Amino acid sequence: MLTSEQIRAARAMLRIEQRELAERSGISLETVKRIERTPGPISAYTGTVDKLRRALESAGIEFSDGDHPGVRLKLARGTQIDRSE
Repeated sequence: MLTSEQIRAARAMLRIEQRELAERSGISLETVKRIERTPGPISAYTGTVDKLRRALESAGIEFSDGDHPGVRLKLARGTQIDRSE
């Protein structure tokens, strides 16, 4: 089950605006705004949630569910994290 917090975090990791997420997922900008402003689990049609999940996952996001819901950015195979900062 996705939460609005996970959607916002995923968007931040990808550095995309709500409008771009709406375009990538094929849902309306107003729907993205409504989903993100309502705390907790997403209250939307299953198809809408699936479209959001697919759009974010295809951009490199991984969602974790269960007891510790979260979001992380997948690294491309062979990519290393620069820890010099």
